[in-house]
Amino acid sequence: MTNKKISLQHVAILLICSYALFVLGNGILGLTNDNEVFYAQTAKEMIQQKSWATPYLFGQPQFEKPIFTYWLLRIGFYLFGVSSFGARFFPALFAIIGVIAVYFLGLIGFKDEKKAFLSGLILMSSAMYIGLGKTVFTDMFFSVLILLALLFFFWGYSDQRKKMLGFISFAVFSGLAVLTKGPLGLIIPVITVGLFLLCKKDIKFLFCKHFILSFFVFFLVAGPWYLLMIAKYGNNFIQEFIYNVNTRRLVEAQHVSNDTWYFYPLTVITSMFPWSLFIAAALFFLPRSTVRKDNPFYLFLTCWAGTIFLLFQLAHSKVANYIFPIFPAVAILVGGFIVDMLADNKHRRLLLFLCGGTLFVILLFPIGFTVSFNIFKAYIVYKLPVYSLIVGFVILSALMLFFMIRKRMQNLVYALVAVMPIFLINLPLLHKNFEAYVSSRAACEYLLKNYQVDNTILCSKFFVRGIKYYTDKDVVIINIGGKPFFSRHALRALDSREKVKDFLYTQGVTYCILSKSSLKTIKDIIPEKNITVLTLAGNEYVVKVELPRS
Repeated sequence: MTNKKISLQHVAILLICSYALFVLGNGILGLTNDNEVFYAQTAKEMIQQKSWATPYLFGQPQFEKPIFTYWLLRIGFYLFGVSSFGARFFPALFAIIGVIAVYFLGLIGFKDEKKAFLSGLILMSSAMYIGLGKTVFTDMFFSVLILLALLFFFWGYSDQRKKMLGFISFAVFSGLAVLTKGPLGLIIPVITVGLFLLCKKDIKFLFCKHFILSFFVFFLVAGPWYLLMIAKYGNNFIQEFIYNVNTRRLVEAQHVSNDTWYFYPLTVITSMFPWSLFIAAALFFLPRSTVRKDNPFYLFLTCWAGTIFLLFQLAHSKVANYIFPIFPAVAILVGGFIVDMLADNKHRRLLLFLCGGTLFVILLFPIGFTVSFNIFKAYIVYKLPVYSLIVGFVILSALMLFFMIRKRMQNLVYALVAVMPIFLINLPLLHKNFEAYVSSRAACEYLLKNYQVDNTILCSKFFVRGIKYYTDKDVVIINIGGKPFFSRHALRALDSREKVKDFLYTQGVTYCILSKSSLKTIKDIIPEKNITVLTLAGNEYVVKVELPRS
C-alpha cells in the first residue's frame, strides 16, 4: 500500500480501543429526545409497515432524510431487537471504520506509520466523534462515507495500479452518502477532488475510462431510490426533500443564533477537545505545509477541509453536527503536525506550551465537577460517579504533569487520549443522574406500567417522538404559541386554548407527558382539581386529566 508497512499492533490497538469506546455500554442509556428517537421510530414504523423503501413517521411517509440510515437501523433492530443497543450498533460500527480509515489514509498520504497511528487516536478520542459514535444520527454514517470516498480516490491517485479501484469505490461511497444525507454526499467529494486536481494542474487524471464507468456506478447506487420516491410520491417528495430539507436550509436559519461567522470555527476547535489547541496551531502552520511540492497530501487535506467549511459556512442553517465531515481531515493534519513537532527539537517549546494549556483546561474539570456537585446535589441520584470523575481527572492531570517535568513529550501527547474515556468509564452509573432529563423512557415506562392507556397521549412538542417510540400509542402535541417542526410531520398539533380544551373534554380521561410550561398552560385552561400529577421523571411531568366527556 505504501512505503511503510502496516503495523498490526497499532491496528489492533485502534480496533480494541474503538470497540471499548463506541460499542460497550450502548444499551445503558435510553434513546434521547428528540433526534435519536426520530430515526429509531422511523425505522420501527418501517418494520411495522413492512417497507424497505419508504420511511414512515407517525403513520405517514416522511422524507426528512434519505433511506440509508433507516436501512442500517432496521438491520440493527433485526440483529439485536428494537432497543437502544440495536439502534446504536451501526453508528458505533461506522465510528470504528472511520478510525481505521483515517489510519490507512494517513499511511497512504504521509507514508509514516507513526503519523497514521496518532491521526487515528486523535479522531477516536475527540469529544464529538465519541458522542456521534454512541448516538443515532446520520452524521457519523455521512462523514465516514465521505471519508471512504476520498480515501479510495487518493489511494488511486497515489498508486496508478489502484486507479480503477479508486474511481469505482469513490462512486460507490459517494452514492451511499447521497442516500444518507442527499446531494451533499456527491457535492463534497466532487468539489474536493476537482479543487485538488486543479491546484495540482492535473485535471487530465480524470480523462480515462474509469471516470466514465464511475458515473454509471454512482447512479446505479444512488439513483433507484430517488427515482422510486419521485415516481411514487411526486411533488410531495420533491417539495419536502428537495426544497424544505435541502434548499430551504441554505437560505433560512433553523437556529438563528447559530448563523454567525464564528460558529463553525469555534465548533471544530471545541468539539475536537482535548486536541483544540493543537488544531489551532496546526491550522496556523498549515499554509507552509500545503505549498510543499514533495507531498500533495497536505494540499488534498486542505482542499477537503476547505470545501466542507465553505459549503456549510455559506448556508444560513448552521448546526454543529453539519460540519462533522471535516473531522477526519483535521485529525490527520493534527496527527502529522504533532509527530513533526516531536521530531524537531526547535518546536519542543511550542509542543510543551500546547500540552500545558490543555492540562490547565483538564485541571478545571475536577474543580467544575466539585462546584457543580454542590450546586446541583439535589438532582444527583448517585454520588459515586461524580467522585470517580473528580479522582480520574486529578490522576490524569498528575500523570501529565509528571510527563511534562520529565519532558516525555510523546507520553504526554498519548495521555490526552484518555480524557474523554474517563467520562465513558463512569457512564454505567452516571446515566442514572441525567437519563430522565434527556430521554422519555422513564416517563413512558412509568405510565404504561401503572395505568391503562386506551386513547391518545397529550405531549409537549419536544417529547413527542420519544413518547411515540416508547409507548406505540397515538400522540398529539400541545403547541400554543410555539413554532411548528422545521420539517412537516403527519401529527396533530393543538395550537390554541380552544383546541386543547375541546380535545381534553372529548377524551374524558387523558394521560399526558408534559414540560413544566405545558403543564402550566393546561392548568390555565381547565380547573386544577381535574389535573393529577402522577410523577415527575426528570423534567417530564406524567399527568392524568379527568373531565366529563362533552
